[in-house]
Amino acid sequence: MKIALASDHAGLHLKENIAAYLKESGVAFYDYGAYSDDSVDYPDFASTVAGAVQSGEYAFGILICGTGIGMSIAANKYPGIRAALCSETFSARCAREHNNANILTMGSRVIGAGLARDIVEAFLHSGFEGGRHENRIIKISRLEQK
Repeated sequence: MKIALASDHAGLHLKENIAAYLKESGVAFYDYGAYSDDSVDYPDFASTVAGAVQSGEYAFGILICGTGIGMSIAANKYPGIRAALCSETFSARCAREHNNANILTMGSRVIGAGLARDIVEAFLHSGFEGGRHENRIIKISRLEQK
């Protein structure tokens, strides 16, 4: 499993914490930035990660901004991307199990580093259940074609 990781300036410090966690856990990842707290535009980073996940180069993405909302909105513009904004572990598990989410977004101004690590762990260690959820994912894919 390879992860594409990015943040804007507001999410920089939480992203660095998550990068350390991924490294400690032996999870392969690439950090697409931001690399400083100079102001940048979150859609640029969402676009890079969403494109990398969409192409299949990375299995999952993690995006962090101040609230996680902007990253989620931007990433979800890409067909095949199901970015889920999660602020606790239950939603992170359900995002994978029920929605087959492939990008996790989080808000650095909403959650702390310890909870963020727990959310990432829940997201990465949960799998899509299929079954009754499969038809719903198909319907979401059809919406992308409209």
